[in-house]
Amino acid sequence: MRILVNRALTSAALAFAAGLAVSGCASVADAPVTPLSRYALQVEPGLDRIALAVHDQGLSTNQRNALNGLVARYGTSGAGHVRIESPAGDDPVALQQAYAVRTFLQDAGVPGDRIQMAAYVAPDPRAPVLAGFETIRASTPDCSAEARSMGARFSNQSSGGFGCAITANMAAQIADPRDILGARPMTPADSGRAAVVFDNYRKGEVSSTPQEPLVSGRISGAVE
Repeated sequence: MRILVNRALTSAALAFAAGLAVSGCASVADAPVTPLSRYALQVEPGLDRIALAVHDQGLSTNQRNALNGLVARYGTSGAGHVRIESPAGDDPVALQQAYAVRTFLQDAGVPGDRIQMAAYVAPDPRAPVLAGFETIRASTPDCSAEARSMGARFSNQSSGGFGCAITANMAAQIADPRDILGARPMTPADSGRAAVVFDNYRKGEVSSTPQEPLVSGRISGAVE
């Protein structure tokens, strides 16, 4: 009788240990992922480029406006070089258009060493001249494609897709995607004014900035 009981206890202990081993493996293999690690802000490469038709008269007013917009976007979020591509061939007007674009960009404030000239294979020697630069943009997840189940569940884990909408909204609202990669470098502090204030303080003089006198409750220098 004792042997049978010992065998039963041994079998139960082995079964319990096996159950713990299986559940332990399952918990390691199916480790829950938190919403913060499941969805994170990411960036992807992009290209800001415009196509300019070739005209015998040179750049048109619309093309100049488009180039001004390109220069403004480059100054705000551009990095690297502005690339001007003209159609490969022996068309002198197309080549002249490409160099007219280069001159316009330089006059608009783009440094000459930031402008690259190149040619591309085109079906027509009078194909448009391309001007643009590489940029980055925030990657917005497609939350509608995320698999999720809002039915009853018996755990404290978040449902699938939880946190996707917040990440997508943040990605859509960030003005400069470069901020996702890291903090911007800070410019050195201007200590000139601070030095003047401390010098006046040490001398026992007034350290504040003189205020304009008020006339009839208004600042005298106000524009009517």
